[in-house]
Amino acid sequence: MNILISVILIIRNILELLVIISVILSYVMDPYHPVRRRVDAIVDPMLMPIRRVVPLIGMLDISPIILIILIRIVFNLIIYLLR
Repeated sequence: MNILISVILIIRNILELLVIISVILSYVMDPYHPVRRRVDAIVDPMLMPIRRVVPLIGMLDISPIILIILIRIVFNLIIYLLR
């Protein structure tokens, strides 16, 4: 059971890291760069439903912050149910 929880935590950390990398790459890299396209291919399907519901605040997109919070909630719930 501890190994399963460890794997779940690793997956959670990787997803959160990919969201943060996606935000950083959106400022410094061309949208058609292969690295950014790969990261966006993973992160954008999770962000799009949030972006449809949550409006921009000025020029600020807070959907990555909401996604990280949701990832934490879901994965913590999974870990809680496994214990």
